Amino acid sequence: MKKLLLSAVIAVFGLTGLKAQSTGFEAGAFIGFPIGDAGDFTSINFGINAAYYWTVAENFQAGLSAGYDHWTAKEFDTGMGKIKGDDLGFIPIAATAKYDFGGFFGGLDLGYAIYAGSGGGDGGFYYRPRVGWNNTSFNVYGFYKGISNDGSISSLGLGFDYKF
Repeated sequence: MKKLLLSAVIAVFGLTGLKAQSTGFEAGAFIGFPIGDAGDFTSINFGINAAYYWTVAENFQAGLSAGYDHWTAKEFDTGMGKIKGDDLGFIPIAATAKYDFGGFFGGLDLGYAIYAGSGGGDGGFYYRPRVGWNNTSFNVYGFYKGISNDGSISSLGLGFDYKF
């Protein structure tokens, strides 16, 4: 039984190695518009991201992604002067996957966003479903993104990734 299990593991890793020859590095930028509670205290969301993908099945890629995600704080007039809150910064690290539907794609990033802003703050669960157009040189996509930890911040936006 142990030999059978070992043979199966070796076969799976061998097949995975064959698929892993189709790999790709992508890097890009995005801009988003805060929605929900985040829209009350931030005005814009922008950042950069990079991902490395392996082809695991026909039309399906999975990989790892990381980046920097910045949320610009709004300025408020209190009647006694203007106050601006702290900007928020996060470093999302996630597993990523996308499926190609013949030029269009659907994708999902799931992971953790490390808080990297000024002042006190916490990271949280990071999720980013996206849909877009995919060609051999670049991706253009729309996304919904959220970071959740005892509440959440979220945005809707557009992104562009260049394929290397």
